[in-house]
Parts: sequence; C-alpha cells; structure tokens
Amino acid sequence: MMSRFLFQPLAPFLLTVCLVGSIVIPNSLLAQTETAESEPQPHHIRLATFDVDATPPVGSMMAYDRVKRVEEMTLRARGIVILGADAPIVLCAVDWIGIGNEGHDQFRSRLAKAAGTTPERVAVHTLHQHDAPRCDFSAEQLVNDTGKSDLGPYDSSLAREVLNRLTDAVTEGIASAKEVTHAGWGTAEVKKIASNRRLQDETGQVFATRYTACRDPKLRAEPDGTIDPELTSLTFFNGDQAIAVITHYACHPQSYYRTGVPSPDFPGLARFIRGQDRPDVMHVHFNGAGGNIGAGKYNDGSPANRLILAQRLADAMEAAAQSTEKFALSANDVGWSFAPVALPPAPHLDADALREKLRSWNSTDYWGSPDDLAWLLRCQNGHKIDLSCLSVGDVRLLHMPGELFVEYQLAAKAMRPDLKVAMAAYGDYGPGYIGTAEAYSQGGYETSARASKVAPEVESVLMQGVRTLLEVPEEQQLESDQPVESAAEETAEVPSR
Repeated sequence: MMSRFLFQPLAPFLLTVCLVGSIVIPNSLLAQTETAESEPQPHHIRLATFDVDATPPVGSMMAYDRVKRVEEMTLRARGIVILGADAPIVLCAVDWIGIGNEGHDQFRSRLAKAAGTTPERVAVHTLHQHDAPRCDFSAEQLVNDTGKSDLGPYDSSLAREVLNRLTDAVTEGIASAKEVTHAGWGTAEVKKIASNRRLQDETGQVFATRYTACRDPKLRAEPDGTIDPELTSLTFFNGDQAIAVITHYACHPQSYYRTGVPSPDFPGLARFIRGQDRPDVMHVHFNGAGGNIGAGKYNDGSPANRLILAQRLADAMEAAAQSTEKFALSANDVGWSFAPVALPPAPHLDADALREKLRSWNSTDYWGSPDDLAWLLRCQNGHKIDLSCLSVGDVRLLHMPGELFVEYQLAAKAMRPDLKVAMAAYGDYGPGYIGTAEAYSQGGYETSARASKVAPEVESVLMQGVRTLLEVPEEQQLESDQPVESAAEETAEVPSR
C-alpha cells in the first residue's frame, strides 16, 4: 500500500476591478479576466539548507575505534528542506557509518517536527564512512538494560547533540529559505573508482571479496564487474544562481580507516573541493546502492590514494554540473510518495540466542548481538520501513534502506528509462547488507550471516516497492518482474579498464 502526497494548487487570486464614472471595460479585457480566474496559477517553491558539525569528540567511540584526535576535516550532517509542495520535504545526509532502527526513526521524527512536516516526508541517509560514529537507539537501550556502564559504539550521546543542532539549523534555514525558479539535471561518468567487491567464478560462486582497500594484485587485476559508473546531479536555482546541488554515486567510501581520526573520506573531500569551487552553493552528496561496490580495483589502501579518489569524484561532480540542463520549476512539478514495506528477517537470527550473547558483549565488539537483536525485535513487532521518492519534473530520487546491492539501482533505472532516476541507499541501517535473492546462494561476505540481517525474499519486497514509487505501468509489470540480477545486466557497465 502506498501513501501519496501531491501538491494541489491554491485557489487563484481574484481580480477586483473598480468601475469609476462612465469607464467601460473592453470585452477583450473581460475575456482575459475570465481566463485568469479559470486557470490555476502555478506557485513557486522555496528551498532551505542546513549544515551542522557531526564530528565525535576525542575519547568517544566511533564504529570501530575511539577518537584519538580530531583534524581539519569535520564530519557533517547537511541537507535541504523543500517548501511549498504540500507539506515540507526534508533530505538529510550524514557523514556516519550508519543510523539504524529507533535511531533512524528519531532522526526523521525530530527533523519532521523542526520542518513542520511528518516523518514520512523525511529521508535520512548516511554516507557510510568507517572512521565515523554509528547510531542505534534500539541497540543502545538493549545494552543499557544489561547494566553495562560502557556502551561503546552504541553510546548515542553525540547523536542526541547532533539532533539538537540539526533541529536548530532546520528552523534557522527555513526562516531564510530562498525561492526556487528552476531545477537542473546533469550526469557524468566516474572513472577509476568503483569496482565490484564480489569476484565470481564461471558458475557464479564468489571466490574472493575485493574489499575497498585491496593489496592483492591478482584481485585488483580482475575486471570492474557490475557497477553503475554514473554520478547524477540535481541542482536547484533561483534565476541563474544555484542554491543547492544533490549528487548521488554508488560506492563504498573507504580509502583507508581504523586511524582513530574522524574522516569524511574521499566523498567528503570531493564535496569539500566542489564547495570551494562554488562557495555559495550547498553541496549534499548521497551514497547510492553501493553495498557490493568499492574502490578495491583502484585502491591499495595507501594514504595518497584518498586525495586521488577524491579528485576523481570531484571531477565527475564538476562534469555533471557542466552538463546540467535547467528547466522551469513550480510546486506543481514537485511531489513526494512513500511505500511502507516489511522486510523479512534473516532465518539465522534467533532472539533467545542473541539475548544470551548480549550478556557477554563488550564495547570493543563491533559485531555482536545488540543491533542484530534490535532489528529482529522490530521485525517481529511488525515494523515497516518507508521507501520514498522525490519527484522533481521528470527526475526521481529514490530513498532506500541498508547496504543495498547496486543491482537494485540498475534495475530501477531500467524500469523507467523515460525518467531520470537516482537512488540513495544507507537509509535505515538496521537490515545491514541487502543482497539480491540470487546472491544469497552464491557465497561471499556481503550475504553472510555476519553481514546481512534479511532473508533472500527481501528482493521481491523491495522491488515491488520501487515499482510502486516509480509508477511502473501495469503492462510493464511482467517485464519488470524478472530477477534483479537479470534486469541489472541490461544497464550495467562491465569494462575491463
């Protein structure tokens, strides 16, 4: 079932004409007046931006390690609020590894309250940097309930501070929102960053994982594999002045990590470079469906590669900006839809076993029962995740949960070749990795019990949600019902650079 909110124009202004003395109104003017009264007049939208520091302090726990020091580059939580297209719409991107379960709910709820809208009209995503915090209020509560004094990576005190900063920033941003007259769409090919992490033999079985930092020359020599090399760019304008640009690209964002120093890594550096080139424009970047994508073919983990990868991504952002084609925009052209879905929990998750394991959990365990149990309990309680879609003219920005495989993104684009489709993953981090149905029988880290908290049936649930959001015509439903792997093959690029 899908809930949809689309803008309905307000009644047009009434033209009042005062007749003085013997003045006669020409029939032509009366006809123009009747036309103006009968035709709804378009209303413009306004755009607010917000940006706050989300850097953890020295001594606090990130996803893997405690913070040793903080350097020049901060982590950011930033985004936009679209006003005038029915209730406000909020898009937020955070430089953290993940925000899951009740943490994700709270981020959406607090941002919604600050913007004067509902949580269903708020999309919150992380970029998935690894030298960065995580947030999961559900897991935090489970650890609290055991009486442990050290909550490790589940200590959400920073998250609550950032939420306060965000709500203040959203309120301030709305007070100074700018009118939007145009939007623009651009794309560019990203060269020598993304490669598929799952290396498969001729039978389809995974024989090795090419992680985002790969030092094995044999693995790096393998082809790129299935990727989406396209970076997309949606820009909002006031006349000729760009206000904000929203970019999407699918790839794990690590160059190197486990340093004890918070870092936005190469996507954050690329965003910073573009911000220096265009200081009057808010740059908001989202990670696409990059769960099985990394920079391993082009990155051996050496520190020098961070700036190289950042510059390549920044070059693609600039190329997308150069290719941007503007189009007039009114509130009639902007829409929001969402589809609540219940994702099937992985069969290996057992509540009793996870509760028992929680007793021996300690703060240095990144992998453990708190987040697994939190996710399972939410599934058992009937929790649903909102998939959502922002419509701007013929542009569609899809918002999805977890560490989604790139095949979902490629399949979504193939469903509606008449539209300009982009996808942001790493929304609710609760499910962990989300593979295709076929991938769960092929082996590999991403679909292992350690990494994924959902069952293979997740594919059919998510793809039906995407079809609903993209309004795939019924006559095309059977064609788009093919497995994600097959649909993705039609749009994937598999170069052997």
